[in-house]
Amino acid sequence: MSGLGTKAIVEINQAVNQFKSSIVIKVGKRFIDVKSILGLSITLFCNEVYLLDIHGPDEVEARLAMVEIFSKHGLPLSGI
Repeated sequence: MSGLGTKAIVEINQAVNQFKSSIVIKVGKRFIDVKSILGLSITLFCNEVYLLDIHGPDEVEARLAMVEIFSKHGLPLSGI
């Protein structure tokens, strides 16, 4: 994994753990809990488009944070 990949995974993981909402990304046919650093590390960099599924009391704030971080690291999101 490249240095940028590690930075992205750590930044995403640290950000999501600040929220109470459930945050899941859909990649192909897989669903990954974004709060799982292992799930992120084996999923994030397979040149796919990611779909965020966020539900909970702070989902608006969580979505904004995730869109910002994914964009910063060049990770494409669909259905924003």
